[in-house]
Amino acid sequence: MTAPWRILSLPPIDEDLVRGLFAPLADTAEIAFPVTRDRAALLDALPKADIVIADFSARLALDAEAVAAASRVAFVQMPAVGTDSIDVAALTAAGVPVANAAGFNARGVAEWALGAAFSLCRNLAWGDRAVRAGEWPQMEMTARTPREIHTQRVGIVGFGAIGSEAARLFTALGCTVSYWTRRKRPDAPATYRDLDDLMATSDILVIALPRTDETKNLIGPERLALMPDNALLVNVARGGIAPDDAVLDALNSGRLAGAALDVFDQEPLPVEHPLRSHENVLLSPHAAGASVQSQLNLAVLVRDNVTAAVEGWDVRHIVNGMNPQVRRR
Repeated sequence: MTAPWRILSLPPIDEDLVRGLFAPLADTAEIAFPVTRDRAALLDALPKADIVIADFSARLALDAEAVAAASRVAFVQMPAVGTDSIDVAALTAAGVPVANAAGFNARGVAEWALGAAFSLCRNLAWGDRAVRAGEWPQMEMTARTPREIHTQRVGIVGFGAIGSEAARLFTALGCTVSYWTRRKRPDAPATYRDLDDLMATSDILVIALPRTDETKNLIGPERLALMPDNALLVNVARGGIAPDDAVLDALNSGRLAGAALDVFDQEPLPVEHPLRSHENVLLSPHAAGASVQSQLNLAVLVRDNVTAAVEGWDVRHIVNGMNPQVRRR
């Protein structure tokens, strides 16, 4: 009789949730968790695992040392879109397919970007803080040049699931929407522009692309300087694409009238960082995709992909070009 697949699920995903998701696989798979939430327990558990559901928080990273210990692992499922906490190159060299959860939170993140843009256009967070502090800044709100969002030119950097959904939502409101991505999309519901042209013609810039060696520091001081006066920045991508210091300098110089930031160079954002006290910044703790619907989408995607691996079907969203039919090692 074939031994059951051993699925190692890493924190922070709730253990009871994982057991419930894979209850139908009771005859063909067993679920395991690290004994403790530390690296020693990870390295102890990996040699006995066939499939790993990775740690999206990056606390228990699958780095080169961990991959070397994972001699039996035949498939890694990342319960997130980004794969920053996985050494994808090492897993590829070992012949291990890696999948992410592409698209699970696209609508949620796109809605956050839209909501953040509304807030910046109408100074909602600033007005809320002032009224809570006992002020009544009715005339000051007008002096801060509130704008209706349909009058704004929106530029979207990156046009994957999130970027394309954001384009659809902004277009529905009457905005003129343009985009840049490394590969032009002939069917995109928006106008393609070169990146520098996009920067120069965007009243609201939405950053929604992965962080890679190519995109790190992509939106730095020189490109931010191309933006129109009083432009707004919304970042739902990853920290380091538009470096925090460059964004802060653009805010202080007046090049940017406001910024909504869900991601940062260092997370958590240091307590003393000046972005925390800047009155024209809307801050969020890397939670743009944290909706109930997104979490349900993620649970279903992880369940279906791991089930496919166990039952011999093709898995989806492979990020490292490996065979989508998982073979035991």
